[in-house]
Amino acid sequence: MLCACSGEQFKFEEPPQSPESLATRDFSASCLSSRTGDWDLKFEDSQVDEVESTLKEALSLNYEEARALLGRLEYQRGNFDAALQVFQGIDIRSLTPRMVKAITEKIREEKPRPKGDSAPPTGVLSMHSVSLLLEAILLKAKSLEELGRYIESAKECRIILDTVESALPNGMPEFIGEDCKFQEMLHKALELLPTLWIKGGYLDEAINAYRRVLVKPWNLDPNKLAAIEKELAGTLLYGGVEASLPLKFYVFGPRTPKNNVEEAILLLLILMRKVVTQEINWDPEIMNHLTFALSITRQFELLAEHVEQILPGIYSRAERWYFLALCYNAAGQNETALNLLMKVCGSSEVKQKPHFHSFLLLAKLCSEDTKYARDGIKCASRMIDMASEHSKHFNAESHKFLGVCYGNAARASVSDSERTLFQKESLNSLRVSSLGRRHDPEVMFNISLENAVQRNLDVAFYSAMAYSNMVADGSGRGWKLLTLILSAERRLKDAETIVDFALDEAERMDQLEFLRLKAVLKIAQEQPKQAIETYRILLALIQSRDELQLQATNLNQSKDLELEAAAERDLERAAWQDLAAIYSKLASWADAEICLNKAKTLNVHCPRGWHTTGKFFEARSLHKEALVSYSVSLSVDPDYIPSIISTAEVLMKCGNQSLPIARSLLMNAVRLDPTSHEAWFNLGVLSKMEGLLLQAADFFQAAHELQLSAPPQSFI
Repeated sequence: MLCACSGEQFKFEEPPQSPESLATRDFSASCLSSRTGDWDLKFEDSQVDEVESTLKEALSLNYEEARALLGRLEYQRGNFDAALQVFQGIDIRSLTPRMVKAITEKIREEKPRPKGDSAPPTGVLSMHSVSLLLEAILLKAKSLEELGRYIESAKECRIILDTVESALPNGMPEFIGEDCKFQEMLHKALELLPTLWIKGGYLDEAINAYRRVLVKPWNLDPNKLAAIEKELAGTLLYGGVEASLPLKFYVFGPRTPKNNVEEAILLLLILMRKVVTQEINWDPEIMNHLTFALSITRQFELLAEHVEQILPGIYSRAERWYFLALCYNAAGQNETALNLLMKVCGSSEVKQKPHFHSFLLLAKLCSEDTKYARDGIKCASRMIDMASEHSKHFNAESHKFLGVCYGNAARASVSDSERTLFQKESLNSLRVSSLGRRHDPEVMFNISLENAVQRNLDVAFYSAMAYSNMVADGSGRGWKLLTLILSAERRLKDAETIVDFALDEAERMDQLEFLRLKAVLKIAQEQPKQAIETYRILLALIQSRDELQLQATNLNQSKDLELEAAAERDLERAAWQDLAAIYSKLASWADAEICLNKAKTLNVHCPRGWHTTGKFFEARSLHKEALVSYSVSLSVDPDYIPSIISTAEVLMKCGNQSLPIARSLLMNAVRLDPTSHEAWFNLGVLSKMEGLLLQAADFFQAAHELQLSAPPQSFI
């Protein structure tokens, strides 16, 4: 029990006092041993023999050392009140300077002493005494912890750190022997102190205690040091307390973390490096903490890099690819995410157990991009087959993505029969999904959207209302869809009421989109002046927000702000183009030209911008210039339907020789969008010019019916 770190013998430094008389005095007076009976009955014979042999080996003990021994025995017996009473008789405050001096003298002995010179200098405590006293302080702190007095316990534990740090301001030297007990006591105190502060509810003190462990070298075991780093990172991330870094911990200079999250990320990156270099064992909690920290700071590419660095065998191939796909999807790199998921769902993994989450994510990403719609159909169909065998839980979700992918495939299809089939399959799949997930707002929204695109406006309206009722706080896209459905039913006043309500409830970015939608509704109601005023408010808001973002993000612009700024630029460009179209109809040529130039400064390669320029020239009867603008628009996007129709209109005005080309263009427009009433109307005009009156009547009838259900903006 009394193992000395260098084998020194003890001498009396005060008049010796008997442990027996000490115990009698302490416990007879306070009766603190009453919980386990009389003092004579408390200890087993083996423990008494152990104390006696220890005292004989040590030759002599001073008063404090005797108390330390007896307190240890009480603590081991579970008599924490009695142990605390014994430890409180040790005057640590008066002994601290001597303990500091003893530790300092020990550290100066970089080389072992000669065998004949084992006694320390006169007046200096032996290291064994220091170790025994440090253990007494530690056990006193643990006794207080057991009694629920956490703050007092933490303050006692802190005495050990203060004492050792006073003697070793630069940390523990490496040449301290492993058998040195005072180092063991220090390590236990370093681990215990933050826990005590946390139990006491002082998270800021706990964080500083963790930092105190890490800022200097204390010869901790690598795994214990890693555990402390992980605990500090977890406390910083989830503690809910912003503990600013004290100046004495600014050891990284200008790269010192500025807040809790940055500090946690730094610690976790250090831990991940230790894992990769195999200094410590793999710990999934480290990866979990790092995933959370980098996710809330939107650093998904950095997270992907560390996922790729994880050694083989930790994750299976499917899990690794799925994890990476999530990272790249969150970072906006959907192409990379899709390629990774194709591997998971490809032939190389066909013999492995299906990774349902990868199939689900692949189907979701395919449903968000029209060009991957057919891949999404295959993936969702395969999921349905697997779900029937393994897990029916995925069945409804699979049908939802299948329905969305069928709808996207229908809009990209060039065959009428195929388009009709895909539209039918889309609604069927969404209905099946709604049966399995009656209260899923996503399913209801997609049912409403698909019916609206297919001009089943009554069903679309009730589904949109059901979606709005399911979403408690409302949804910008839900209100927008409902507004467009109402406007397609020519209920323009009701649609405007929904927009006014949405402007008060929607988020800031949605508010800008609703302002533009309100202006579009004013145009549909033939109120150009009110529309122009609404656009003026919209552009003023965008400009003021741009200035605020420039001030706020001068030093550090996040990707979220970049994406939001890009969306606002697109909205601003669309607003200028809308204004140019209004001024062109009003024959206000100068204003229209100014608006066109404003739009081109934001994006000169926009097909709608060149189309609007062509309409401007066409309104001034400058047909050649209009054709040039439409040609530029189609060179940017060959399938831009408004420019295809406008080109055909101009060619129809140029004479009979251009009519076949115009018909070809209009038929292409109908193929791309069968619901375009403008394309059908111009086909009617063209057929009438060619003398095909019955055909023209059919085309005019189709145009009229489609126009009755056409929204002022596209549903998609």
